[in-house]
Amino acid sequence: MQPFTVTTTIAKPREQIYEYLADIANHAEFTDHYLVDWHLTRVDPYGPGAGARFRIKAPMNRFAWADMTFAEMQPPFRIVERGRGGKYNRIRMLGTYTLSPGPSGTTKVQYTLETVPAQLSDKLLDTLGGRSWSRRQAAKAMRRLRSILEDGHGRGKRASVEGP
Repeated sequence: MQPFTVTTTIAKPREQIYEYLADIANHAEFTDHYLVDWHLTRVDPYGPGAGARFRIKAPMNRFAWADMTFAEMQPPFRIVERGRGGKYNRIRMLGTYTLSPGPSGTTKVQYTLETVPAQLSDKLLDTLGGRSWSRRQAAKAMRRLRSILEDGHGRGKRASVEGP
């Protein structure tokens, strides 16, 4: 799928937002409307190598399990996560959080997601609404992230090694 980017502006310092995002267990809090049943892949959820496995609640998704692992981290600017999902984990995923200073002490947070479907059937599902559905869910996740960090509203359950 062609990459898409969703953006939000959060009234918090970039370092504080980076610290929150650098802990993958926190991602379950703001994505739990479409990514559920989170399980950490190691005990330490912070930093490079931290990862999680989760289920994607997408329509017509028979093979819902996916995983993401922090591949690159450049504090406090960028976090790159790599993962796989779909049938036999054949769909590669690349997600990037980019944090840049905004006006008057705010931070602009951009999330870019790119998937690489391996089979024609995977590309077909992507074309039939998978990309637009993913974009809507990611945009909602960015709104929830802003709400959690600015107001403390909408906090979900953090992921753990044992699961939810």
